[in-house]
Amino acid sequence: ADQPTLPLWPDAGRAFGLGRARTFELARRGELPFAIYRLGRSWRVPTAALRRALHLDPGGGDAST
Repeated sequence: ADQPTLPLWPDAGRAFGLGRARTFELARRGELPFAIYRLGRSWRVPTAALRRALHLDPGGGDAST
């Protein structure tokens, strides 16, 4: 089953070919193409948002609609 969120690093950063420092730099600036949430010291990315940013979910909606 898919996880509702993934860690910003390494999962999301590496998916875009970014190194660790660059990933967090862009996250702090708000320049990544998906939402990011800070939970304590953890940076999390919604799985669905990451899939849309990578064009892995082209429909972007619920299949039941």
